[in-house]
Amino acid sequence: MDIELIKTFIEVKNCRHFGKAAEHLYLTQAAVSARIRHLEQYFGVELFTRTRNNIQLTPSGERLVSYAESLLQTLSMAKQDVALSAEQVTQLSIAGTPNTWDTYIHDAISKIYAIQPEISLVAEILAREQITRQLLERSLDVAILFDPPKVEELKIEHLHTFELMLVSTIKDLDVTNSASMRYIMVDWGTSFNAWHAKELKKLPAPNVRTSTARIALDLMLKCGGSAYLPDVLALPFIEQEQLYQVSSVPTFKRNVYIAFHQDNENAEKLDAIKHYLKQGETEKN
Repeated sequence: MDIELIKTFIEVKNCRHFGKAAEHLYLTQAAVSARIRHLEQYFGVELFTRTRNNIQLTPSGERLVSYAESLLQTLSMAKQDVALSAEQVTQLSIAGTPNTWDTYIHDAISKIYAIQPEISLVAEILAREQITRQLLERSLDVAILFDPPKVEELKIEHLHTFELMLVSTIKDLDVTNSASMRYIMVDWGTSFNAWHAKELKKLPAPNVRTSTARIALDLMLKCGGSAYLPDVLALPFIEQEQLYQVSSVPTFKRNVYIAFHQDNENAEKLDAIKHYLKQGETEKN
């Protein structure tokens, strides 16, 4: 089977529109339609229901999604592994959810990249569900998460605890004044969201919701506002008096975990990743 058919299937699934998928793939719409027909002929089923401005996966199409994504991931890993130079003897794959990159992983990745040129890195930002699936399939070496999956095959270790604090561009902010607060709600995971709903009922409804702390920080610095940010991200701006901690509301401690398959065949890879992640934690402390 032509792998381009699978790529086209995934793009149409993401766009739910043949024309937009064609633009993203630099193809004509007719070529995209032809590829999907070829794929449907191969499996002997319809993969999409086609009505005007409403392209939806059929039940068969839904079942194909996880296999198609896994196939593309496996081929990508194989291509990278085969292409390793003689000097690059080890390949490490690491993934995290958006906010774990913003607050924790990027420092460790920078160290590996600078100090260990013989290591070939595969670094991605993925959704929690994708991370769990790839860990179980062993196409991912290690993941960094706030809410690790409770799956028997995976080992979970605590890496770090940081403090989320409400910060604002306004000094001595009145949190009951929604106009001046301009609250940006950052998704810090299940436990934070539950705590937020229970303990911070007086906060106004957010003007913006985001899963990425960097987006919240950029918005605040450019346009003003308030958000819960981790101490490691907020403190430099507090020292420069660009941000101010809002002391009238509580802080929240958030744990970061490392997850990996307990039967991973390459223990050295895992040891290397854990070493640099925990080295970064030691240096922060």
